[in-house]
Amino acid sequence: MSAPVEPRNLPDVVEPQGERIIAPLPRITIQAFCETPGVVEAISAAASDRRMQKAHLKVQMGGAPAAVEAYRHNPTPNVIVLEFQGDRTGILSSLDQLSTVCDAGTKVLVIGHVNDVVLYRELMRRGVSEYLIAPIQVLDFIQAASELFAMPGAEPLGRTIAVAGAKGGVGSSTIAHNLAWAVAKSLSTQTVVVDLDIAFGTAGLDFNQDPPQGVSEAVFAPDRLDANLVDRLLSRCSDNLSLLAAPAMLDRTTDLSETAVDGLVDILRNSIPTIVLDIPHTWNAWARRLLVSSDEIVLVATPDLASLRNVKNLYDLLKSARPNDQKPRVILNQVGLPKRPEIGAADFAKAIGADLAAILPFDAALFGTASNNGQMIAEVQPSSKTAEIFTSLAAAVTGRMEPRRPRGGLLDPFISKLARRKVS
Repeated sequence: MSAPVEPRNLPDVVEPQGERIIAPLPRITIQAFCETPGVVEAISAAASDRRMQKAHLKVQMGGAPAAVEAYRHNPTPNVIVLEFQGDRTGILSSLDQLSTVCDAGTKVLVIGHVNDVVLYRELMRRGVSEYLIAPIQVLDFIQAASELFAMPGAEPLGRTIAVAGAKGGVGSSTIAHNLAWAVAKSLSTQTVVVDLDIAFGTAGLDFNQDPPQGVSEAVFAPDRLDANLVDRLLSRCSDNLSLLAAPAMLDRTTDLSETAVDGLVDILRNSIPTIVLDIPHTWNAWARRLLVSSDEIVLVATPDLASLRNVKNLYDLLKSARPNDQKPRVILNQVGLPKRPEIGAADFAKAIGADLAAILPFDAALFGTASNNGQMIAEVQPSSKTAEIFTSLAAAVTGRMEPRRPRGGLLDPFISKLARRKVS
């Protein structure tokens, strides 16, 4: 059995929340031997969590005796999880038996029903990697397993924020870029924008950058991908903001594999605190994987029927696929476009079954000026309501503050008045 890790104090009850950052597990094998249905249920539920995508998890009953018998003639996996209902003497005796068949380097995670500091110290002395007290929560188990493979003294992983539009033309890229700018400027946090619309991306235009290389060099050559290459591909926009731009060229199609962007995201998370993923309006394996696996999701829609249908479908799918995470945040954009019939913000929120994270008013002059000048909204009008909304949203998605609950379902009284206006 491997050397023990430092003990941790885990809360008794963990509610799903976006602020709890747990590193995805590496490509490992975990085998759990349980004694109670509750622990079986919790560990089995963990298998479908996004952070367990690469790990292979097998759960069975029988406890330590079943584990000893299973490994008497078979190699042990990377991690063995054992549940014990017995007393201190029985637990230690069972572990002594397991040690005779356990391969070197295998980590052992014990789940017990006794809160005993003497037992804990004895388990650590015997080389047990972690001890959890039942009943356990899904995220408790995932975090414990994840931290078994964390490098000592390593910096926390960066936070990934995926921004996607409910349909084309809703302004999701503009919001992604301004959100990244707000995180970098207002929160003074190192941030990178990754423009994944390889053929038609606008991040280079929006930031007035024309880098010779960009994201395509990373996703089309995974065998060459490493931290040095990614660092060379990044284009610096400001002290805290970097850009991984799209080439906006049609010399090749973007029929990427499901895991094509995984390596790039892993490298960025190891060195940059905040990664904003500008995901194009498409539905394929790699886009779905990025959305599901991100720490935060921002869905952008406009107040029309097609957006409502699409964002409802996306919201429901992502909420179901991420039961242990913050629900997607929905932004209603371009509200108050003259002479366009609109679905009211309150009705829109009611239909999708979620509060709106932000409502952005239609402002052709402000957004048009920013776009044509290669600037962000906060550079054109620093004190505007729209700039304030981006700052508040940046704080919310990075876990710096609780998102402000909108009055009457809307973010700001000015916008409430705008959204209630009848458009003929």
